[in-house]
Amino acid sequence: MAAFYDLAAFYQVRPSSSSPSRPFSRPFPSSLACRATASPSSTVVLPAGDVEALPPERTAVRLGLPSKGRMADETLSLLKNCQLSVRQVNPRQYIADIPQLSNLEVWFQRPKDIVRKLRSGDLDIGIVGFDTVSEYGEGNEDLIIVHEALEYGACRLSLAIPKYGIFENINSLHELAEMPQWTKERPLRIVTGFSYLGPKFLKERGLEHVSFSTADGALEAAPAMGIADAIVDLVSSGTTLRENDLKEIEGGVVLESQAVLVASRRSLNTRQGVLEITHEILERLEAHLRATGQVTVVANMRGNSAEEVAERILSQTSLSGLQGPTISPVYCKRDGKIVVEYYAIVICVPQKALYKSVKQLRSIGGSGVLVSDLTYIFEEETPRWRKLLSQLGL
Repeated sequence: MAAFYDLAAFYQVRPSSSSPSRPFSRPFPSSLACRATASPSSTVVLPAGDVEALPPERTAVRLGLPSKGRMADETLSLLKNCQLSVRQVNPRQYIADIPQLSNLEVWFQRPKDIVRKLRSGDLDIGIVGFDTVSEYGEGNEDLIIVHEALEYGACRLSLAIPKYGIFENINSLHELAEMPQWTKERPLRIVTGFSYLGPKFLKERGLEHVSFSTADGALEAAPAMGIADAIVDLVSSGTTLRENDLKEIEGGVVLESQAVLVASRRSLNTRQGVLEITHEILERLEAHLRATGQVTVVANMRGNSAEEVAERILSQTSLSGLQGPTISPVYCKRDGKIVVEYYAIVICVPQKALYKSVKQLRSIGGSGVLVSDLTYIFEEETPRWRKLLSQLGL
């Protein structure tokens, strides 16, 4: 939100006797200066005669990335694997760039601040957990999930209760809601760091007598300390819950989460370059993630024709590849003549099924098998791009 300061009124400006046309000016107070410059979009109205050039509206596209922790490390690793290495001159700085994408600024921020700044317009694109987008986005329609499954940062936001005491035989959200202990005077006490998603979830599930308190970190200790009956927190493996005698219950998962690419609808529609950069990032991400866990297999196979070889390959279900095998003749010289006795086949198979695929190739006459990793698999057009354009009405 823009901030306006009428400094003339603040100082009760009076004309100077020596200079009637120029208002009296005092040093700019530091406290007001901090407030006036706190936001890049703030506007300051200075007294006449003391007008300074304000910074022009930004033209660079801004991408927000997590600044610390495992999410930050995995985000940088994913971008590097997509040939989008983030270049940070000084690790203490919060701004960087990606040389492959011109006119892009990378800003390292706390995940919740990425979402807040996407909403305010200070960022255009961001990579954060879906749980963070849901909690701090609060259903804001300006936020668009461009890619919902970046395949890291997997966790779930879940309700957990003690294994002992009155909860010993409670194993579902329905059973928890039906417990007679919860009344208006003595509600179910839940502690969480998700003050938007937690209450919203339980209200939608029809739980009436519930009270929430907010806390950050070590929530698992709250029930044992007697300051809460249950918690709503992120769960990955569940080990921390088990070690603190807590359990998840049926129907108690608020949402499943992983890293997502999110953008501001307003920026995509109005700021020059945002849509184009988002398209390239999305294409690279999709192509790399599609290739993850896939390998290229090349082999030679004796045959009388490409059709005959194709028939033998397609008889094996694990050798069909993406759309089918690529088959090309292998030329060799016999008695001074160029002949075709073998055909080279190229297929893409899941890495987990590699050995099974090699055995099937051998069984139908394949030999000289070569295997290589895949970096990208580009489709004709990514479905997520078409979906994004549809959401934007383009």
